[in-house]
Amino acid sequence: MSGFFTPARIGDFLAARRATHARLRCGPNQHVTINDLREMKIQSQDVVGHFHSVLADPAYRSRRLAFVVASSLARMQLIRAIGSRSAQCFTDPGEAEAWLFEDLVAHRAAAAR
Repeated sequence: MSGFFTPARIGDFLAARRATHARLRCGPNQHVTINDLREMKIQSQDVVGHFHSVLADPAYRSRRLAFVVASSLARMQLIRAIGSRSAQCFTDPGEAEAWLFEDLVAHRAAAAR
């Protein structure tokens, strides 16, 4: 995600998310999500509030949710948007991806024993 968001742009994001989720092959809420926000600008409080609602929607809740952020101010806005939702923030995309799949890797390793 990048730049500044408006209510219309959030609507576009929601439509894209809906279409993407319709193509998932896993069970409901079993997917993992990584969201790269390194190019996202500081958002208005209104937009942060909209994203709080987006992240709170249980129909689209990920099994694991990782965010990649660059600035500490963007991270603070993200933490407000996340609210009580369980998610992790990273500065390195590789670390975020490793965290997303660590429980799956551990489960497969245990099953192979």
